[in-house]
Amino acid sequence: MKKNSSDYTYYYTNNRPRYHHAYLLSPLLEMLVKLEATSQRKLRVLDLGCGNGSLSHVIAEHGCEVVGVDTSAPGITISRQSFPECQFIEADIYELPDIDLLHSFDVVLAIEVIEHLLYPKELAKTAQKCLKPGGRLIISTPYHGYLKNLALAITGKMDKHFTVLWDNGHIKFFSVETLTKLLTHEGYTDIEFRFAGRLPYLWKSMLCSSKFSE
Repeated sequence: MKKNSSDYTYYYTNNRPRYHHAYLLSPLLEMLVKLEATSQRKLRVLDLGCGNGSLSHVIAEHGCEVVGVDTSAPGITISRQSFPECQFIEADIYELPDIDLLHSFDVVLAIEVIEHLLYPKELAKTAQKCLKPGGRLIISTPYHGYLKNLALAITGKMDKHFTVLWDNGHIKFFSVETLTKLLTHEGYTDIEFRFAGRLPYLWKSMLCSSKFSE
């Protein structure tokens, strides 16, 4: 049977938080609080790959104005029904509509998104179009480094970690160095990393904050 692009999207059935990403929430909120204190104003945040809107909702509860974007029609429907305090747009990260989005955000978030993209540089370019001058892009993605990769190999968990059997799974695997190179190439500066989950150097994920100055 022939499939179209809608057959490959994530399908959400409820508005529950994705608890396997809960470990990212505390450091992410700390980063946003710090940015809000520096700017001394309410932050306008764009949540790229917002899924069912649960993260957008949490961020809005902490005082931010939030717009969420996702390609999943079920996800956006659930988001709009569940979290009316946020605005939600069904759109592709590669082709965002221009209305109300260009250069109007203090922060663009992409939480556990970039590892799913065939063209990760386009995420950085999209964020540039949406950020105010001096705004920040915050990306989280699974951490990879020498010691973690070695531990995966020694414990026989390499196949499970890099599985090719997960539909809509991870297709890009970043280290601090490779993510820094991508962002630097796209014109971002003041790149900072935080790490979350597990023991040092075996971290689950890294959060990267970078500034775009037009």
